[in-house]
Amino acid sequence: MNVEMALQRLKDRGYKFTDKREKLVSIFAQEKRYLSAKEVLERMQEDFPNLSFDTIYRNLSLFEELGILEETELKGEKQFRLACSGEEHHHHLICTRCGTTKKISLCPMNAVLGSPEGFYITGHKFEIYGFCENCYE
Repeated sequence: MNVEMALQRLKDRGYKFTDKREKLVSIFAQEKRYLSAKEVLERMQEDFPNLSFDTIYRNLSLFEELGILEETELKGEKQFRLACSGEEHHHHLICTRCGTTKKISLCPMNAVLGSPEGFYITGHKFEIYGFCENCYE
């Protein structure tokens, strides 16, 4: 996912394109890591000093619902990152200190569960947490 794709998805789903929403997506495109709502608010307030936490959180939730952002929980709070764009099925290694991610193509689902009888799997999420090489001490 990139900024243009994200904004087009908003438009296609009937949501307004605003400079605040463009800035929000641009922050994630620049960072390429998980960010908390607080971090996003701090970055957004540089350009929009009167922006509220509620507005940020509402837009983060909307973007996650539309598949523009992915969500996980780190350090006891929700964190968001720009969704991967239409790539093949994969999962992530996530640094719990800085929030960077690394794609892994291996899917443990088949080894763990296979195809369960009487149940059709429509999706799943698998994340491995640890430290990236820059954060590991």
